[in-house]
Amino acid sequence: MNLILFGPPGAGKGTQATLICKEFNLIQISTGDLLRSEIKKKTNLGKKIDLIINKGSLVPDNIVSKLLINSISHSNNSNKLVFDGYPRNMSQVKNLNYLMNKYHQKLSVVISLKVEKDIIKKRIEGRLFCSICQKTFNKFFNPPTVENHMCDNINIKKRTDDNLETIIKRFDTYVKKTKPVLKYYKKNFNFYEIDGNDNINEISNKIRVILSNLSNWH
Repeated sequence: MNLILFGPPGAGKGTQATLICKEFNLIQISTGDLLRSEIKKKTNLGKKIDLIINKGSLVPDNIVSKLLINSISHSNNSNKLVFDGYPRNMSQVKNLNYLMNKYHQKLSVVISLKVEKDIIKKRIEGRLFCSICQKTFNKFFNPPTVENHMCDNINIKKRTDDNLETIIKRFDTYVKKTKPVLKYYKKNFNFYEIDGNDNINEISNKIRVILSNLSNWH
């Protein structure tokens, strides 16, 4: 099974994708992680991506496509992909369709998390991560503790792209750009919209029911 998980910045796509992959033995394809990995390598492409993200703009499709090809084309990833945050516009939809067809992959289901802007603001303002184990936390909803975090809390940091002004701009861009994308997937694929204002466990349970009930799930 291959699936797409939609939602604005701060909707919890990454968290839900991680839980899905762990439970159903799938592979998470996060364009955000791919981009941050390239930035961390400090390549020329990574420096370009960093500049674009810090301006609050979306990274051009041709750059994202280059980073996606390795994941989609790998034979071990066949029909085991969870696309986290991609595609975000119709150009990316066409590109994903092309890559999926080229590498004999098939999209099974699309899930969209719908979240209010005020909820997004609070989630983003509190979002943290560990620079060692990469585990994510939120100082309001899920702070790091001795029970849920084994590393030293000195390694807890805030992502550089998590400033509120940038996130709100990305939220507005997401709503504008993805409207036709969601319309396309509603019309052509198994599509489900979930209330993303709920807590992590409630959202996870809803997604679990959807995936478990799909007739082509094995």
